Amino acid sequence: MRVARPLGINNQHFIRNPSVNGVSHRFQDILMPRSGLYRAININSRGGPANPASHPKARLELIQPQWTRPRLSSHLARGISDKSLPQKRSRILKFMYRSLMLSGFFFLVSSGLVVAFFIYDASTYREKPTTGDVPVLELALNPRRGGPKNLPIADVLVDDEDCPSKSRKRDKPKLVILGTGWGSVALLKTLNPDDYHVTVVSPVNYFLFTPMLPSATVGTLELRSLVEPIRRILSRISGHFLQATAEEIDFSNKLVEVSHVDTSGEKMHFYLPYDKLVIGVGSVSNPHGVEGLEHCNFLKTIEDARAIKNKILNNLERACLPTTPDEERRRLLSFVICGGGPTGVEFAAEVFDMLNEDLSQHFPKIMRNEISVHLIQSRGHILNTYDETLSKYAEEKFARDQVEVLTNSRVIEVKADKIIFSQKDEKGSVITKELPHGFCLWSTGVSQTELAQRIAASCGESQTNKHALETDTHLRLNGAPLGDVYAIGDCATVQNNVAEHLVTFLRTMAWEKGKDPEKMHLNFQEWRTVAKQIRARFPQAADHLRRLDRLFEQYDKDKSGTLDFGELYELLHQIDSKLTSLPATAQRAHQQGQYLGRKFNKLAKAAPGLRANEVYYGDVDEAVYKAFEYKHLGSLAYVGNAAVFDTGINGLSFSGGLLAVYLWRSVYFAQSVSFRTRILLAMDWSKRALFGRDLMNI
Repeated sequence: MRVARPLGINNQHFIRNPSVNGVSHRFQDILMPRSGLYRAININSRGGPANPASHPKARLELIQPQWTRPRLSSHLARGISDKSLPQKRSRILKFMYRSLMLSGFFFLVSSGLVVAFFIYDASTYREKPTTGDVPVLELALNPRRGGPKNLPIADVLVDDEDCPSKSRKRDKPKLVILGTGWGSVALLKTLNPDDYHVTVVSPVNYFLFTPMLPSATVGTLELRSLVEPIRRILSRISGHFLQATAEEIDFSNKLVEVSHVDTSGEKMHFYLPYDKLVIGVGSVSNPHGVEGLEHCNFLKTIEDARAIKNKILNNLERACLPTTPDEERRRLLSFVICGGGPTGVEFAAEVFDMLNEDLSQHFPKIMRNEISVHLIQSRGHILNTYDETLSKYAEEKFARDQVEVLTNSRVIEVKADKIIFSQKDEKGSVITKELPHGFCLWSTGVSQTELAQRIAASCGESQTNKHALETDTHLRLNGAPLGDVYAIGDCATVQNNVAEHLVTFLRTMAWEKGKDPEKMHLNFQEWRTVAKQIRARFPQAADHLRRLDRLFEQYDKDKSGTLDFGELYELLHQIDSKLTSLPATAQRAHQQGQYLGRKFNKLAKAAPGLRANEVYYGDVDEAVYKAFEYKHLGSLAYVGNAAVFDTGINGLSFSGGLLAVYLWRSVYFAQSVSFRTRILLAMDWSKRALFGRDLMNI
């Protein structure tokens, strides 16, 4: 007989049964609610363990601690079941059981989601007509005429009374936005819904996700995945949309001349009044005075991407014909990209990926050996605005992919079948060369649209930039009435002429001292005050005004302990030379749109107080909100199954293969304008992996 030691847990005791070998059963552990511990005593005539089911002498004894061992009372004894205990399952059976359970759970959840989707889909159909009496104001149907050209003036729009939210905003300040680009959409998504009567005017009724356009030209993405209906974006603020083209702006009467083509093909004009006007009409490609650009393709719009895709596929199909000579085939399969910026580099990478991954599977293999891709760049490196290591990485990647990069080259003329360009050799001498082409993309910077050129001409001497409209740091158009007209995006550039505003900075200080601003001498404390004003007015100059003591000592030429007007002007002029124009990117336009949205919200909130105090003139923008400050969040580019990232933070940059490509996709996936476009992008990338690129002319 074996004696078990007592075991106590929270005043409850357990029986730990000994193992039974052979045919004997394992005794089950029994939880006893009483004090003490029972033990199983197996009595066998041979002295070995006994089976409690076959040996009646097997019994239980209550074991107390060793210092107290009373005999087992008969009424406390508890019998043991004679049923056999369940056997332990094998790991394989457990795994199969859990797998079946998870599969069943997944099936039930998936079935529930499918049923829920069909229920939702059924709820979106309407059998009964939704027509009825719609209130429309008389002025909307018969607008008054006026303005310099005596045109109809759209004071009221036909949908101003469509719903209570629109009718409430009919008397709100009229905000007119020209264009549906990055800046305009960012502004629309930042505005408070109830502050303005918003009208968007654009020839197209969608927003285009321009960074992914190169992928759409070769069938990696579908064009519909890159666009979002502008009316869907406007629905949040109950705004209005007019698919028309802005022609001119009358600043004195606050009227925008708008035109559209009617069903008979005749061009119709009317005026659209505004209280605040935002110009975001984008830009066009810069021709740089090169002749023959009618033989080139551009990449700015959906129509451009569709035309490029059709031309590439047409060249591939013609090259397969038996009547096509070898020389003509090589010309048709020669793709030339003029411009080594992000757009040109990404297009070259997308074209190479399509030719390398899809061409050999669906076209004659001989074509792959005759295809050539050429990239012409006027600078010493492609991606010259990126970190130099990234530029070299992209060039090395293209060299491995047999994409020819022609640096220090300038296009002279583009002909229907060849490109004439000049290139500097290692000795610095210029050599003229020719390159046959079947396709040429022109992507060499931006220039003003026709509307921007007319606006600049109407502003006179206030507009001196030939590539973009000039604004101040509050994004107000130079030459227009203060606080009425703003310009954002590729069509505009922020003017950072700090030195030209020196008299403005000194005027208040000179008035307090009763002196002429141009005859003042500033000590160090007064210089600190002026520097603080400069930072507030020109945020981009803040990085160049960190060590004020060194600047003061450096430009105090006569060592008088003060800065006179000439010395201070020279200091600020040196800062001007270090300031660069903001990049014409989607990132900059997006930040400007968000900035204007927040500023307009502040102005709307401050408007009642300004009216109560009869404040109708002056620099209200500067009093209500700070100046615009661009924050560079980095640049990225796709270089053919690889990507490069320039963070812009202390020279931090990196590049890589497919992992970097997935990161590049993730960034643009997150920046996509809506959940709908994100779903479409994910589906397109999945379709490319499963079925290849779309190689059809539609």
